[in-house]
Amino acid sequence: MKKTVFTGAATAIITPFKNGKIDYASFEKLINWQIAEGIDAIVVCGTTGEASTLTDDEHRDAIKFAVDTVAGRVPVIAGTGSNDTAYAIELTNHACEAGADAVLVVTPYYNKATQKGLIEMFTAIADASPKPVILYNVPSRTGCNILPATAAKLAEHDNIVAIEEASGNLSQVAELAHLVGDKLDIYSGNDDQIVPILSLGGKGVISVLSNPMPRATSKMCHDFIEGNIKESRQAQLDLIPFINALFCEVNPIPVKAAMSLMGYCENSLRSPLTAMEPEHEARMAEIMKGLGLI
Repeated sequence: MKKTVFTGAATAIITPFKNGKIDYASFEKLINWQIAEGIDAIVVCGTTGEASTLTDDEHRDAIKFAVDTVAGRVPVIAGTGSNDTAYAIELTNHACEAGADAVLVVTPYYNKATQKGLIEMFTAIADASPKPVILYNVPSRTGCNILPATAAKLAEHDNIVAIEEASGNLSQVAELAHLVGDKLDIYSGNDDQIVPILSLGGKGVISVLSNPMPRATSKMCHDFIEGNIKESRQAQLDLIPFINALFCEVNPIPVKAAMSLMGYCENSLRSPLTAMEPEHEARMAEIMKGLGLI
């Protein structure tokens, strides 16, 4: 059995911006608060971290900063995917040299790939990486879906240890779990499917929700794993209105607004993302007040 990178909730952490640049003071504050609140791991430079609009230098610097700030307290997983395999390998090697504990590699976007192409790409990255590789399947973003049989083939690679499943298709996740057994850890990539995927043998979630609610998101996972199924299920259901609010516009637009309302960053996004619509933000703020977040 392969070593598990983390169990529970990993925050797909936002990248705070100020005056057009990464706000490292806010980033440090946020990372330290996440750890104090009991988060199980940090994912830096993922979708929620707006990696697609970071410059190459910013991407590399943000990974190094997160690793240095976390300082071994929890695992750090670096987003190093690209639609260019050679660049993904280059960025993966940088992240590993910087001290990341694992890398998260998304499917190629825009140019996409056949299933054969996915196997070749992920295999090349895993061969080159000195740290474990987590596959990231989010076809709504990339237009490219890792089919269960493909994931099962990739699971034979010693260095491919897990998959973040954000297809939204629970039937696909069930087929995946059936095919891979204990060869590949499965993490939910959708906050409204944490408990359903745990029920299929998942190890946790790579979460947007845990940006504002790290303790509650981690507890939901660990309650389920420890057999407190009723409590975990109720937490999932109780948080559905907030989860829906966090995804009522393109991620990370709402979660950036949420973290700004909580005082952890400015509500600043990189174009083409724009600030949350006022009526949506007002509704989300009302939910957050009810949850005691603001």
